[in-house]
Amino acid sequence: MSEPVRLERRGSVALLTLARPEVLNALDRATLLCLLGHVQHLANAVDVCAVVLTGEGRAFAAGADIPEMRSMDPEAGLAFSQLGHRALAGLEALPFPTIAAVNGFALGGGCELACACDWIYASARARFGQPEVGLGLVPGFGGTSRLPRRVGIAWAKELVTTGEPIDAETAQRIGLVNRVFPPEELLNAALRVGEGIARKGPHAVALAKRLLEGGQDADVRVAHALEQSVFGFVFGTAERTEGIDAFLEKRPPKFRSQ
Repeated sequence: MSEPVRLERRGSVALLTLARPEVLNALDRATLLCLLGHVQHLANAVDVCAVVLTGEGRAFAAGADIPEMRSMDPEAGLAFSQLGHRALAGLEALPFPTIAAVNGFALGGGCELACACDWIYASARARFGQPEVGLGLVPGFGGTSRLPRRVGIAWAKELVTTGEPIDAETAQRIGLVNRVFPPEELLNAALRVGEGIARKGPHAVALAKRLLEGGQDADVRVAHALEQSVFGFVFGTAERTEGIDAFLEKRPPKFRSQ
């Protein structure tokens, strides 16, 4: 039996593909466990510089698996939410950039999964939403925390409490999506950006990501002090020496990961 999430390598970029197109890549327990396993593997990979996450077929992920949830009691529902949070938190914590390439429906758990990536590129036919209230549910994989951090509390409240989806153009306008591409260009565009990141200093990229994440919720004075400390630290790295030397010598840098 094939895995519900495929992991492939495209040079220094890892490509994760949700591979249950017959159910619009719905997120059941097996899919979340498979995603978590791949994320744990990638967390220890020394030769990966970026991850692109997408879905097979006409959906990114249409949500959590509703037939599986039908038989859940409160205890099982709690365990399901905890599993989803572990998988998405692991994805979010990867030390290199993660890009969601949303090719179609990203609803419920699918929208939450996209929000766990560092940024989202969308197909022009993508649709985003948190429709859980229409099923008598609430978001369970981080939607009530990650979504308002991306789009602001007012838009998050509208999306979550109405349950109504939005198109890719609207998602870009409110800051949920960075860029919108024709469907046939989406995946290659995301992979190209990942390849570009692979040509940068890998430790500098990882440190910059950590600074951005840590500074989001910190007091601005604490964030500034942390940035100053890390800025000083990188001056002692071989990566900084190579990067500046390459610039002055007008040649591409050769970082150790390449």
